[in-house]
Amino acid sequence: MNKIWNFQQYSGKSALIDEYGNHVTYDVLDSEANRLSCRIGHRCLVFALCKNEIGSVLGYAAFINSGIVPVMVSCHLEEVLLYNLLQTYLPEYLWLPKENVEYFGGMSVEYEAYNYVLLRTGYKKKFPLFDELGLLVTTSGSTGSPKLVRQSYINVLDNARSIVEYLKLDDTERPITTLPMNYVYGLSIINSHFLVGATLLITDKGIMQKEFWQFFKEQEATSFGGVPYTYEMLDKLRFFRMKLPYLRTMTQAGGKITPELHEKFAVYAEEQGKKFVVMYGAAEATARMGYLPPEKAVEKKGAMGIAIPGGVFHLIGADGQNVTNPLTIGELVYEGANVTLGYAEKGEDLILGDERHGSLETGDIAMFDKDGFYFIVGRKKRFLKIYGNRVNLDEIDQLIKGEFSIEVVSAGVDDHLNIFIRDEKYAEIVRDFVIAKTKLNPAAFKTIVIDEIPKNDSGKILYAELSKYYEKTKV
Repeated sequence: MNKIWNFQQYSGKSALIDEYGNHVTYDVLDSEANRLSCRIGHRCLVFALCKNEIGSVLGYAAFINSGIVPVMVSCHLEEVLLYNLLQTYLPEYLWLPKENVEYFGGMSVEYEAYNYVLLRTGYKKKFPLFDELGLLVTTSGSTGSPKLVRQSYINVLDNARSIVEYLKLDDTERPITTLPMNYVYGLSIINSHFLVGATLLITDKGIMQKEFWQFFKEQEATSFGGVPYTYEMLDKLRFFRMKLPYLRTMTQAGGKITPELHEKFAVYAEEQGKKFVVMYGAAEATARMGYLPPEKAVEKKGAMGIAIPGGVFHLIGADGQNVTNPLTIGELVYEGANVTLGYAEKGEDLILGDERHGSLETGDIAMFDKDGFYFIVGRKKRFLKIYGNRVNLDEIDQLIKGEFSIEVVSAGVDDHLNIFIRDEKYAEIVRDFVIAKTKLNPAAFKTIVIDEIPKNDSGKILYAELSKYYEKTKV
């Protein structure tokens, strides 16, 4: 296996800078990564408990570049859920923050660096690993599901190269971490910027904290990434009034942003000489599958865009045939070298080879316009039948957000659509609005007011957790 990154190529240049003043050059990163991987000494499975810190990034770089296979999980994952994952996959080592070591009393400390510790688990059984298996990421964020996506070295490298090409990245970039690195979007930023010798600004702070913006400005960050919720919060923070002269690029993925918010950030970027790039992806395709060229951001608001370099999109209609006419919906299928090997649900699955063969049925319903730009209109599974009428829950959410600019998510079962909001005063008017828009039987609609919309670490909505509220209704 060849190394994905040649850190020595950028020797002397800054690789990582954190908010505490720690500074790691590419040659130091290379030597520290080699030291860690040599301590392990062979190809095996390691659980990497991720945090946006230098030690976490160092461990990831060491494992990937030396053929050690990391399972990327949040360091904040609940103890019981983490234990279940460990019992399922029996890793030989853990790489985790020093403050987490106390929870693993029976394991021996093998190595320490940058506030991270390598623990030997002591598990006797070892599952064989497929030769091309390079990385394992979770599909569920914070629920602790044993279902992992199996990514190959080719997947990681090909997707990183594609991102470099369409974002036109070079060694002058200084991206700041706004996403957890156990999330494939956050990981893709690391992968692609390492390829070009850029400087990663590492912080565990969020956009709602003043320390984040202090670090952002002091270190002259050139880009950041965010999910739709990130941009909703930025809009409330009066982001457009901030003076950020070094900011070049804002990227958005992790779900569909409302057309209104899309337009607002696209116009801001155009006026300020910056780039706003909407992207589309999934862990099953390593990270990215599509992007909207920034010069089209205003004209094609609401669009996901076109396939990334090296990838191809097409739609499969309800009749099982390829969709050839514009504005006709079908399931989006992606083909490319970044389509991952498949899933693992137990340790014995780690020996499995390539089960997807470069083709992924995304489960997203989409259409393309006359210019070939794709628009995601919903999820295959995000539909309900309301008294015989098919209702797209994503469209309901978009309608409500567009009208009221509130946080909302719809869920439910056939003939019972529940609208979850956080503000009691909107309960009746939102329900009435949806009834008027859909012109369906009012008995099917209920509003449920909850304190927080459940989300994972990366800001994605946890739809499964909403089912427990279905009987606690308002209106």
